[in-house]
Amino acid sequence: EVNLCGHATLATAFVLFNYEGFAGEKISLQSRSGILTVTKNQDLLTLDFPADEVTEVPLTSNLTSGFKETPIKVLKGKTDYVLVFENEEQVKNCKPDFKEIAKLNARGIIITSKGKQVDFVSRFFGPQAGVDEDPVTGSAHTTLTPYWAKELDKKELSAAQLSARGGKLWCKLNGNRVEISGRARLFSTGLIYLEG
Repeated sequence: EVNLCGHATLATAFVLFNYEGFAGEKISLQSRSGILTVTKNQDLLTLDFPADEVTEVPLTSNLTSGFKETPIKVLKGKTDYVLVFENEEQVKNCKPDFKEIAKLNARGIIITSKGKQVDFVSRFFGPQAGVDEDPVTGSAHTTLTPYWAKELDKKELSAAQLSARGGKLWCKLNGNRVEISGRARLFSTGLIYLEG
């Protein structure tokens, strides 16, 4: 069990709301990060997660060796490093060296910049956790939202994760909590038969 997982929280709520007959508009789930809630507003699901605390750290070669472009700033959260780049093209066109990233003592690396159509963009690389690139990373936005809220002087932000699959998120800083809203889609259903 990981401390915080956006995919699992979103998927669980999506199934409960849409396939298990849950009649309410809010679900509470127990996790290693405390109680997490998911609120349904039509097809938009809002996750309420604890905000990460980030600190700026020195720009060292071991943190940047997996990237051709040099970030303008490096931050450290509870589990991830954040590399802040100058522009969206650097984030979008990044071709990381996963072997170099895997050497870091962190869950993963988030790269980010201001966005053109949204407030900020990002990508998440986690070869240490067996995921070279995560399509959309809810937990990373608990780190990104407090940073960009301060940088842009606004509490409500639009975001896009620029993976191949991509995803749009709406984020809100609410004290020491981050609300992350997005949509889920059914991928498959199946049956498991257990002998016994």
